[in-house]
Amino acid sequence: MVPGRKTQTFIINESASSSPNPLSSSVSTRNLGKSQLGGVIFGCTNSTIKECFFKQLFGLPAQHFSYVKNIDPGLPLFLFNYSDRKLHGIFEAASTGQMNINPYGWTTDGSEKTLYPAQVQIRVRLQCQPLLENQFKPIIADNYYSQTHFRFELDHAQTSRLISLLASLAVAPGTSVAQSAAKWRTIFQALPPNDAGGKGKGFKALALEIEHSDHSSQKSDSTDVASSFDEDNRPLEAELDAKLVEQDEKNVILMKLKELALRCEHQDMPVLGFVDDTAVMNGIQLEDKTFLGKPTGVEEKKEESPHSSAECQSTIAQLSQEVQELKAFTEEQTQKMRILEQKLMEAEIEIQQLKDHCCVTLEPVSSPTEALVNEMVIEEVDELHLDPNESIFLVGGYDSESWLSALDTYYPSQDVIKSLRPMSSVRSYASVAQLNDELYVFGGGDGYMWYDTVESYRPANDQWTLRPSLSQKKGSLAGATLDNKIFSIGGGNGVESFSDVEMLDLDIGRWIPTQSMLQKRFALAAAELNGVLYATGGYDGNDYLKSAERFDPREHSWTRIASMGTKRGSHSLVVLNEKLYALGGYDGSAMVPSVEIFDPRLESWMTGEPMKKPRGYSAVGVVNESIYVIGGVQVGQNLVDTIETYKDGQGWQETSTRAIGKRCFLSAFVYNQI
Repeated sequence: MVPGRKTQTFIINESASSSPNPLSSSVSTRNLGKSQLGGVIFGCTNSTIKECFFKQLFGLPAQHFSYVKNIDPGLPLFLFNYSDRKLHGIFEAASTGQMNINPYGWTTDGSEKTLYPAQVQIRVRLQCQPLLENQFKPIIADNYYSQTHFRFELDHAQTSRLISLLASLAVAPGTSVAQSAAKWRTIFQALPPNDAGGKGKGFKALALEIEHSDHSSQKSDSTDVASSFDEDNRPLEAELDAKLVEQDEKNVILMKLKELALRCEHQDMPVLGFVDDTAVMNGIQLEDKTFLGKPTGVEEKKEESPHSSAECQSTIAQLSQEVQELKAFTEEQTQKMRILEQKLMEAEIEIQQLKDHCCVTLEPVSSPTEALVNEMVIEEVDELHLDPNESIFLVGGYDSESWLSALDTYYPSQDVIKSLRPMSSVRSYASVAQLNDELYVFGGGDGYMWYDTVESYRPANDQWTLRPSLSQKKGSLAGATLDNKIFSIGGGNGVESFSDVEMLDLDIGRWIPTQSMLQKRFALAAAELNGVLYATGGYDGNDYLKSAERFDPREHSWTRIASMGTKRGSHSLVVLNEKLYALGGYDGSAMVPSVEIFDPRLESWMTGEPMKKPRGYSAVGVVNESIYVIGGVQVGQNLVDTIETYKDGQGWQETSTRAIGKRCFLSAFVYNQI
């Protein structure tokens, strides 16, 4: 997926209508009041169902906010796939219904706002097999206003029957929607969308097109959506799913008890018509699953009330027994999960102890399981005689399987990586700078939200310390140290690009706004050279930039310098032999391998020898007068698992790295011992 392509959307029932303006028609809503609303069905297609599950967000066109606003946390929700006409559930609202929780959901590049702003965050109540339309249509028959289109609002009776029918097809405890949806997870990242007051084209998102390991899985309707990838199942997810199943089954049983009690109070209501629901609770497969609430082969007579009342009592006794059996089962499962969790914690402690004492180099592998069985070489740190002055700190990022909180030191001369104490949270798209004898990491995010948090690392004692937060959440920012102060430069927050610059003042314990740049720059690169800050490229909310500027503290202002020859975002900027090197990045249409060199004495850029591979979001450091470009992203060809090295007079050399493997969106820093 690359910027500039048209928005990919999913079609809901109104959009598919033959009416010239179906959204303006009242036929699409029932106008149920808040107390009458028992549940809501949302729409999707094959091309958008992945994003619905991955982001745990459902949406409808703005006209539907008239009832979406009535959604409260806990309300049952369902998802109808128009591509195969199957109904998925059981979900529930995790938030109130709101407008524009994600203003750019279900779009490929963020250049347009979503067509489905009436949104609600969701969670899984019970994972079930989807229903075919002929299975659920009789339950919501009153909602159909054409042969293939129906209203999404459900009353309490319809919701109850849908829940009962889906519950009869529940997936066994321990099989979570998170595990199933792991195959659907997609990385949509690089440049978040922008709409400052509705102006501009917005951020043109750059997605990682990561190859799915199972090409036989269901294909998306959109060729622009990045391929998904598998994740490992986690024991804690299984425990969570068991709790979800337990809670949902209890809720369903309680619902049945209440309904039976009400029916016993109103003897003129047919009780036998509810036998279908009771049978579903007992796991019995019935031929008739219409759940229309009508007696089957029995006339509705008040004389049958004593018989109906006795049947209610019998059913209640049976359900009570099932509750006790369910409690016993869940207690047993919970105990097993606790044992597994304890073993997992012990294993993690043992692994961390090994990391603290060993350096590990291993061949790249396709999964953690294979990593455990593949041959690895473990050497004691003392025996390797590693020189800290020849190392590069690698902070956080993404390794094609998960977002990382890791802090490592990489020794390029020996292709060895040493794991240090990790950060307090996963962090990518962050910036790093050194102040005194500590390494400061600020901003960035976890792949889904941006941070304003800051933490520092002291190599002397291998400890992290929380520091004053930035003035606001931001990522893909730049950082540098000047006059014993750390500067946070530019970045963005998913809504707009920033020209803001702020400075950390430890004496007063906070970040102080200072002179802003001349242009907004997201995914920029910056560096300090001879007491002057330089900022290059980036994205201003409308286009990628080739411009550059510098900040001289003696003038206390930013001034323009000569522009680069190529537009660049997500590139790197380093200093080598008193010159600035701008490396790779994204030019608005593709990653580039080009290199440009700025000489402050000549006030101009010159073209350098290009890298072997086009790449961006790499980690870059200079050790022993050599530039090391580590990992990164190469659009269309996944993550890069090689390192390129440049030295004056020798050009670029590309080598594979056994120690690091695939990694991108990370930060790099060469620590100077004080």
